[in-house]
Amino acid sequence: MYTEEDIRRLQWQSRRGMLELDVLFVPFVEQAFRDLDLEDQDRFVKLLACEDQDLFLWFMQREVPKDADLARIVSIILKRVQPA
Repeated sequence: MYTEEDIRRLQWQSRRGMLELDVLFVPFVEQAFRDLDLEDQDRFVKLLACEDQDLFLWFMQREVPKDADLARIVSIILKRVQPA
């Protein structure tokens, strides 16, 4: 379980310096992270450890992560921001 202090840390780590990623990650942590199950929260933390270049390709849907955990959390974030 993640404490509020952990979540504040994640908000800070979500600021990547690349606008395309910042507009996805920061609101996701603020608005959706707490509602995820623990496994998906762990997947998000794992995602934050990835390189920005990889993240950019995944979120621009030019590539799909080979790691199933990363693919799942990328999909969760994309579904949240894409129109239905």
